[in-house]
Amino acid sequence: MRRLAFMALAPFCVLLLQGCAGWQSALDPKGPAADELAWLIWFFTALCAVVWVLVMIALAAPLVMRSRPGDEPLLLDAGAERRKMRVVVTAVGLTAIILIGLTLLSFFANRTLAAIGSEAVLTIKVTGHQWWWELRYEDATPSRILTTANEIHIPAGEPVRLLLTSTDVIHSFWIPSLAGKLDLIPGHMNVLDIKADKPGVYRGQCAEFCGAQHANMGTFIIAEPRPKFDAWLNDQLQPAGAPASGEAKAGADLFLKRPCVMCHRIGGTPAGGTVAPDLTHIASRKTLAAGTLTMSRGNLAAWIADPQGIKPGSHMPVADLNGDELNAIVAYLEGLK
Repeated sequence: MRRLAFMALAPFCVLLLQGCAGWQSALDPKGPAADELAWLIWFFTALCAVVWVLVMIALAAPLVMRSRPGDEPLLLDAGAERRKMRVVVTAVGLTAIILIGLTLLSFFANRTLAAIGSEAVLTIKVTGHQWWWELRYEDATPSRILTTANEIHIPAGEPVRLLLTSTDVIHSFWIPSLAGKLDLIPGHMNVLDIKADKPGVYRGQCAEFCGAQHANMGTFIIAEPRPKFDAWLNDQLQPAGAPASGEAKAGADLFLKRPCVMCHRIGGTPAGGTVAPDLTHIASRKTLAAGTLTMSRGNLAAWIADPQGIKPGSHMPVADLNGDELNAIVAYLEGLK
């Protein structure tokens, strides 16, 4: 019977344990901020479990220690009353000690989190839009400032400062494996410091309901060794490459003649829109539409042809393109690496 019960519960236990790991789990920390938060989560959970057990014992005790037949209900036992008073005073004292202890733990945890950004080597401004992320890599040299979208590349093992704001509604930036969540508020700048202990890809999500496509507002932190990150940054700072084929050249001409040019920017071309993601190196990204689709020629064509079918309510309009025009524009964008 015990074996059957274990077999019945095993699948549920496996599902619960799977939530403790993965690229979007706060219980699978990959950086100092996430380590600190995960430790707090486990400590608070264990402490609350102990408190709950003690409270249940206190509630059950009067039921077990009820009056025996023949006892005088109005006769008070002075010794028993003193013992009960000591129990109550002890419980109040323990409650105060626990609250003070948790307050101190929160204080020291916040101090640890604040210290992460004291040596930040990189500053990235993250602007939330419905429903994508605009990323601006700040630099003292204007020509070294980079604007991209949705995928955040950082050097592994080095602290990075994120400046968070929004252009429309309140969003919330959350990379569970690296740091806690923090809101992006229109007209206000919040600061979040992160650090990835080792190279890897860490998924994040908008954690504040921000409209119809809130669930499809994902992002990725891609932590790389410093030489690889520097090479990526230098490549991204370059203007878009020239079309490599006749079809791609036709697509570039179409792109500049259609409404695409009013919203999107492509470095090195007249396209200078600022209300939609920068497409200068779009083909180098792993996903489309803020993590909604993986990057591929077919998905790129599907997104351009019917964005409302893939992400209803998004601000990208349907382009009036025939098959040849769509293929040409896709060929052009596919070459922007």
